[in-house]
Amino acid sequence: MREAEAVIAALEGAEAAMLLGSGMSAATAVFLALAPGDHVVVPRVMYWALRNWLLTDAVHWGLDVEIVETSDLDALRAVMRPGKTRLVWLETPANPLWSITDIEAAARIAHAAGALLVVDSTCATPLLTRPLALGADIVMHAATKYLNGHSDVIAGALATAAPDDFWTRIRRNRSMLGQILGPLEAFLLLRGMRTFPLRVQAACAGAMELATRLANHESVADVLYPGLAHHPGHDIARRQMQGGFGGMLSIRLRGGEAAAIATAAHVELWKRATSLGGVESLIEHRASIEGAGSPCPPDLLRLSVGIEDPADLYADLDQALRRARP
Repeated sequence: MREAEAVIAALEGAEAAMLLGSGMSAATAVFLALAPGDHVVVPRVMYWALRNWLLTDAVHWGLDVEIVETSDLDALRAVMRPGKTRLVWLETPANPLWSITDIEAAARIAHAAGALLVVDSTCATPLLTRPLALGADIVMHAATKYLNGHSDVIAGALATAAPDDFWTRIRRNRSMLGQILGPLEAFLLLRGMRTFPLRVQAACAGAMELATRLANHESVADVLYPGLAHHPGHDIARRQMQGGFGGMLSIRLRGGEAAAIATAAHVELWKRATSLGGVESLIEHRASIEGAGSPCPPDLLRLSVGIEDPADLYADLDQALRRARP
């Protein structure tokens, strides 16, 4: 496990890293290291399971959880409570709407209020974004996804620029709450990371090609991908994401929810599944998975681009979109 942690620390330019039993274990370990009454700020669009846990379980722990559109820096600044806000959590690009938050600016806002900045960088990966170099205090990954890349491991990772007392509390939680990763999973994660750059580069190239082509498809109302020039976060993404804009994108269909669900049903090469970051390409009607209260529009399909030929992936989507027309 220490060898895999050393690789992640090197990838992130971190002083220390730790592996945990899942992405949720990594995320919740951070929040559980806080004290009852602490004010935390989290994004409106983020990993749904963590958002749900924060609003249903973390509040019983005594955390004061506030949701804000973190990509709006004025809105972020407005909710900070100097001396009371302990932690700001970011996810960028934010799943599944792929909004972009300026990490460097958010770090300045958080630190001015005496808060830590933690970034879920699962979808950006350390190949594209290194949050610690931009001022973040901790970076988190669902290592199940791009770091492993083969959909055969459940793991989480944290890395820090400064292993301080807060980091020590997180490490203690990992031990006392049984969140540590097993040796076999650590080995499989390390094995997967050997092909990490090749997989992410292929996914980024494929996503960019698909986003460009789908933006002109008659059945598609909008493509949500920070690599496209019309994306509201494109300029920030271009500055803080080096070498690509990620392997994830979403499309919104002119035919609405029915067309989105039908399209997901008609694909043949894409797989319908709730995951991302593997070598296989996945499609999902995200609103159905998240359920009531989701910020995800019902006409949206989330796409995780794998390493298949982008031309084949587009052809499969094209035939599914055509078959799904009202």
